[in-house]
Amino acid sequence: MDKPIVVGISGSAGSQGALTWAVQRASRHRLPLIVLHAVDDRWMSPEFQYQELIRESAMDLLRKAQAVATAQAPDVNVEVQLRHGSAGAALREASKDASMVVVGAHERHWMDGGPLKDRALQIVSASDRPVAVIPARQGTGGSGVIVGVDGSEEALQAVRFASAEADRCGDELTVVLAFRSPARWFETQLPSRGLAETIIEEQRVVLSESVAGLGERYPDLTVHQRLETDTEPAKALIDIATGARLLVMGGSGRGGFSRLVLGSTAHAVLLHVPCPTVVTRLHKVQHED
Repeated sequence: MDKPIVVGISGSAGSQGALTWAVQRASRHRLPLIVLHAVDDRWMSPEFQYQELIRESAMDLLRKAQAVATAQAPDVNVEVQLRHGSAGAALREASKDASMVVVGAHERHWMDGGPLKDRALQIVSASDRPVAVIPARQGTGGSGVIVGVDGSEEALQAVRFASAEADRCGDELTVVLAFRSPARWFETQLPSRGLAETIIEEQRVVLSESVAGLGERYPDLTVHQRLETDTEPAKALIDIATGARLLVMGGSGRGGFSRLVLGSTAHAVLLHVPCPTVVTRLHKVQHED
């Protein structure tokens, strides 16, 4: 049996957008859909008198979501699940038997000089499967699939996912490699060929290698290569993907800070999701030191 898509809902505008996107994908790929809500009852004592009321309210939310999903796509088998504990832990457990996890992006982020807390970031970092993060306001008419690369194995996984998505839906694929080149004042200290030109040429090779073989595998797929030499990767991806149907990134890669399991670029992009964004988690890759 094909593995289901799991969508986490909370009743927010973001989760409503995630439900709509997940239903459409499930119908398009002929997959079952699991609508999941987690009741974080870790703070409740067994004697808490409103525990059953909270549970019933959560089930009511799930039943309404199931009705909405069935109305949107009668051909999709929609199951609901109520789980207990944190949403991140619940979706991570559910991801083990899923093809994809879908969540809504938060419109607001708590940021007062301390660590940023965002449930979507936690879920993406923890999931064993690709995670789609859907903005509350998706707009209409989005076209094209964008994928970010950096030469890592995770980025190549993302390209494989993105190219299959683009080919399946008749979209064009844009492969983006972005970095900020060295300052010109540093380049003038070099005795021969400039450092900036050397790095740009190396990155151009990385970009070309990232799309190698796509023409043979997908002969009808139009592939664009885009090298951004003076822009931070996250900003470049956000700008380029605005108005796209889908943005795809690897979960981590070169340049990711060790403190961020997710990867610094993916982390930054998910704070300002420009369009439906998938972070691939196809398999874990160990890098040599």
